Amino acid sequence: MSSEPLLPALDQRAELLAIAGELRPELHRYCSRLMGSITDGEDVVQDTFDRAFVALETTQSADAVVLRPWLFRIAHNRALDLLRGRTLRVAEPIEAAFDTADPASPDPAEMLIHQEAVATAVSRFAELPTLQRSVVVLKDVLDESLSDIAALLDLTIDAVKGHLARGRTRLRVINAQAAPPSEFPALSAAVMRYAQLFNRRDWDGLRALLADDVKLNQSLHPARAGAADVGLFFSIYAKSDRVWLVPAWLEGREVIAVFEPPSASKPSYLMWLEWHEGRISFIRDYRYVRYVVAEADLRWNPGAAVAGTSPHP
Repeated sequence: MSSEPLLPALDQRAELLAIAGELRPELHRYCSRLMGSITDGEDVVQDTFDRAFVALETTQSADAVVLRPWLFRIAHNRALDLLRGRTLRVAEPIEAAFDTADPASPDPAEMLIHQEAVATAVSRFAELPTLQRSVVVLKDVLDESLSDIAALLDLTIDAVKGHLARGRTRLRVINAQAAPPSEFPALSAAVMRYAQLFNRRDWDGLRALLADDVKLNQSLHPARAGAADVGLFFSIYAKSDRVWLVPAWLEGREVIAVFEPPSASKPSYLMWLEWHEGRISFIRDYRYVRYVVAEADLRWNPGAAVAGTSPHP
């Protein structure tokens, strides 16, 4: 992280805009595992960039920062703020540092550890104590060096090695004890109705489901509020017949898998809805941050046709 050049304050704002698209997926890989949730991780990423732009716009200092580690530090601290409100396991103290390889070219054992970490369900990382979780994700998922991890987390390299060794051991146990997926849960009538109306292109029917104070959140775009403004959201989709919705489950939450085109074998992105008294109070659309679905443990029922010819998942 430390090899990037420093930029003058004015140039940093332009540079942050230029690299935001490149860094968002990487930040999401870190934040989602730190939070134990794909969707919560994206909330942290969004908040990170919001805070970063405000900081660069309002700073009176001419001091420059190295953008990538600075963003990771903002994301890390924001995630910790949110996690403090949750009931978490208390991290055990590090009694001794373990020897952990950190070669420029990792050996096969290190490569296998990396592959296993990437394949581990995001939600399982939440079972690690916070520091172990951070170190394991930074090293085994994002392939950061021990020295950069130590700088980001304000630890010694020996402490990083210790947290890494303990975290790896505990994660192997968690993976070994993980229960197989349960039977596909029943779908709610409300979400089924939303998907049916959407797939029939019944935009007036969808608008009728909106609460008067409904809100719409689309990353990278201004939020919308109110039935009239949020109703315009469907006008965008009305221009294309390449989108098909299938109700699905993610992290215990009923969501909507979006297939584009309908014949796609995997979802392109997802949406999720909140309801109040039978009407939609909130829509979160991940159309513009499709990296969110890349590692999502989405479950949908291929046999649940929704108003027409279903896709081929």
